[in-house]
Amino acid sequence: MKKTESSFFSVPDQNGVSDLLYRSLAKPLLFKMDPEQAHHLIIGGLSGMGSIRPVPSGLRVMYGVRETSDLAVDMFGCHFPTPVGLAAGLDKNGQAVTGFSSIGFGFMEVGTVTPLAQPGNDQPRLFRLPPDEALVNRMGFNNLGAEAMAGELARLTERRIPVAVNIGKNKATPNEEAHLDYAKCIRALYDYADLFVVNISSPNTPDLRNLQHGNELKELLAAVMNEMETQRKRAGGSVKSVLVKIAPDVNDQELEYMVSTIADSGVAGIIATNTTISREGLSHQHAKETGGLSGKPLRDRSTEIIRQIYRQTEGKLPIIGSGGIFTSEDAYEKIKAGASLVEIYTALIYEGPEVNRRIHAGLRELLRKDGYSHISEAVGAEHR
Repeated sequence: MKKTESSFFSVPDQNGVSDLLYRSLAKPLLFKMDPEQAHHLIIGGLSGMGSIRPVPSGLRVMYGVRETSDLAVDMFGCHFPTPVGLAAGLDKNGQAVTGFSSIGFGFMEVGTVTPLAQPGNDQPRLFRLPPDEALVNRMGFNNLGAEAMAGELARLTERRIPVAVNIGKNKATPNEEAHLDYAKCIRALYDYADLFVVNISSPNTPDLRNLQHGNELKELLAAVMNEMETQRKRAGGSVKSVLVKIAPDVNDQELEYMVSTIADSGVAGIIATNTTISREGLSHQHAKETGGLSGKPLRDRSTEIIRQIYRQTEGKLPIIGSGGIFTSEDAYEKIKAGASLVEIYTALIYEGPEVNRRIHAGLRELLRKDGYSHISEAVGAEHR
């Protein structure tokens, strides 16, 4: 994705009207709905609004974030106007890219997408834990398939932020054939993705996390990188980056092996982390539901994983930090631990789109207080 003009992001709404609209009107209505119905309403709404010409501009006025030189980042062959992106799982089929790119995100993941459409797990499969500001999901990679996503992305008339396509395997595909599914996704979507994310860490597809270990990881990443090279030669142009999203539920030895294998594979970076199966310290009735937990309870564990990756790689393998980020302080902690970019998901559900402005403004102030002129100077600062 080419660098965009900074004017595409708007001047923040100093009166907080947009924040008030979400907290006083939209959130109460959404939280009275079934979580998955609310999810579909958000995606459908942003998809529809994104296709009406004046609406994205209006969204940018309400929720956009002005690009600033201290927080814009160039890496992975892309220009990120802000360091805060949207994690995978919300826009599963790439239907609302225009909408999400208009509410202050600097990049976004779409997916997880699989080669063939699949319905995912039985409902109910998405649960809110309001006292913990958390979510539990066991969606199971429900999506319309790689070809359908390719069609959605091909229809985009304008792309303002990098789009990372998060790819996975179909539930029916055995692990020994998983590499074929990832390659199929790359073939179908190579022309439309700015970068790819290999998802081997969702707890909601049986045996998927086993792909993080042993020879399975080496063989999978080798197949992914081979397919990326094949597609690069076909399409021409520069190499597109691949990242791997890892789980937080690993011990130190497992993490060390994963990071070493990922670094040796030629992959460009790591996203740390996906959701957790841990329920430590939670008492809400939905904590007993199986699935991956996201939100504030994941914050410290994901930051520790970032810290360990940065130490092991001596800061040479870029990290995108994800898990429990609600504030600029949360984001900055991950940046100082070693993340070059960060992602949010659950915070958007609980705080609304104004959260992007608050994090952006707060990060600028935190950088200024620490005497940094650019976010890159703060990456891994706690290790120095």
